[in-house]
Amino acid sequence: MKLAEKTSRLIEPLHPIEVSHLQARRERVFLVMAGLFLGSLTMLNILGISRFLVLFSVDATDAGRTVSWGQWASTAEGWSFALAIGVLPYPVTFLCTDLISEFYGRRRANWVVTVGFFLNVWVVFILYIGGIMPQVPTMDPQTGLPPIESVSIVEGNVFDPNSFAFYQMRALTFGAVAASMIAYLAAQFCDVYLFHFWKRLTKGKHLWLRNNGSTVVSQAVDTVAVILITHFYAHALPIPAGLPADELFQKLLMFIITGYVFKLVIALFDTIPFYILTAFLKRYLDFDPMAEHAD
Repeated sequence: MKLAEKTSRLIEPLHPIEVSHLQARRERVFLVMAGLFLGSLTMLNILGISRFLVLFSVDATDAGRTVSWGQWASTAEGWSFALAIGVLPYPVTFLCTDLISEFYGRRRANWVVTVGFFLNVWVVFILYIGGIMPQVPTMDPQTGLPPIESVSIVEGNVFDPNSFAFYQMRALTFGAVAASMIAYLAAQFCDVYLFHFWKRLTKGKHLWLRNNGSTVVSQAVDTVAVILITHFYAHALPIPAGLPADELFQKLLMFIITGYVFKLVIALFDTIPFYILTAFLKRYLDFDPMAEHAD
């Protein structure tokens, strides 16, 4: 009797909407993965292109090729390995959608992707409203941002110079979201489709193949799309205006290759946590995704 009473106290009582403790556990895991996905997605679009991390650059000189760490290339022919800070949390989104696809199916994975899109529309809406509500500063026509002076008089009111950071982030976020959302939808739906394509083809076997096969292709789609849209639509890449076509192509190719190499490396390492989490969740959720493909 004492053991039964102790056990009943340890088990949290079910809410009327919950069918069982196992079902409640499965929903909580889904909430964690969906929350991590949506949080990472929102963070990467807000941070976006607010800063580029230059890991190293390679310059061609008369003495040969020189490598500089943490600096942009100093010549037009040089290559810089630079990443937008918004790229850093991006691989986590693919790990989350792969885990959701594995345990909860294609419909839920696509639903989370769709919610992520509308979540970023909501972020843009809040930034837009925040920028047009009083008091609105007079914008510098050359920069499209408020003046940087310590104090500026706007229609008889004093404009807080600290708001400059908001308007700068607002402008960058608008450009980043417009570029990344188109690429994001194409890449994520591609990831979910290919994940289940490989899963059906291998009859649920070869976990590494569907994890890497879907992510590698979808990240290539994302990288090419986001770089081209960011440059030609948002004009937000650190590329000088008026470059000849061949130099512009080289610069765009540099950003595409460096961004994709980073995502590719992360995707390959992503296989390790994917296997570990899959093995853990099979026991924790009492569900084996491969069982549905068993003969």
